Amino acid sequence: QVQLVESGGGLVQAGGSLRLSCTVSGRTLSSYIMGWFRQAPGKEREFVAVISRSGSITSYVDSVKGRFTISRDNAKNTVYLQMNNLRPEDTAVYSCAADSSTAYISTSIKRYDYWGQGTQVSVSS
Repeated sequence: QVQLVESGGGLVQAGGSLRLSCTVSGRTLSSYIMGWFRQAPGKEREFVAVISRSGSITSYVDSVKGRFTISRDNAKNTVYLQMNNLRPEDTAVYSCAADSSTAYISTSIKRYDYWGQGTQVSVSS
C-alpha cells in the first residue's frame, strides 16, 4: 500500500518561507511522477508544481513561478516544495500526489493515483 505523508506547513507572515516535505512509503519514489496541489477555502483544488521521475523536468503554475521550487530526493523517498516570498493568496491546504501511469509530467488532477492527507499553509498579511 502506497502512502504519502506531508509535513512542514504552518503559519507565516507575507514574504516569509516554508519548505513542505512529502515522504512516500510502500514503493520506491522513483516509480512516480510527483506533484503538489493546493485547495483554498471555497475553491477547487489546483495544480501547483510537478517533477519528473528523475527530477530533470519541472513545471509550475504561473502564480508561483520564481517563488516556489519543487525537488526530489529519490534515495530518501521524499519530495519537497520550497516556498519563498509567500503571499496571503498562497493560503491553502497543500497536498502531494503520485502519478504512476504516465511517462510524461501532467498538471491534471485526474492523472494522479495516490494522495497525501494535506498540510495547512497560512500566510498572514
